[in-house]
Amino acid sequence: MLLDQATKAVALGGLSQDERIPLLGDLLGLQLAFNPGTILSLGAGFTGLLTVFGVVAVVVLAMAAARARNGWWAVGIGLILGGAIGNLIDRLFAPPGFGVGHVTDFLAYGNWFIGNLADVALGAGVIVLLITLSTGRRTGTPPTPDADLRPNTETGVTKP
Repeated sequence: MLLDQATKAVALGGLSQDERIPLLGDLLGLQLAFNPGTILSLGAGFTGLLTVFGVVAVVVLAMAAARARNGWWAVGIGLILGGAIGNLIDRLFAPPGFGVGHVTDFLAYGNWFIGNLADVALGAGVIVLLITLSTGRRTGTPPTPDADLRPNTETGVTKP
């Protein structure tokens, strides 16, 4: 969240909306943009509603993070929470006004879209959660208490 806001401040001070600075040819560059909506500017006409949704999402994610019983689950939720807070700060305090601010973007991905570090954190968090879910490690539930008392089928020895 702090890194996101710091990079947005640097972008505001040094980038242009009209000129792209290539980093990896046409694949990745730096260009300033202001997004009233979500990814690909979806919902651009509903910035206030997106702000309300962002506040609710931050509260729900904070509660979920507090209840996480697995380190990877906590990391995934934490990344999503940090990204949500980073973009919510813009919606609350950036121009054109409180609660309807436009998110500052500066990472230009080809001609597809322009995002920011909060968006990267959101995407990374989703990937971590999907991997965690697919490997069945969501809950981190310990084995049953008698699981260690079963005899080893190869040696016939029961673990103490």
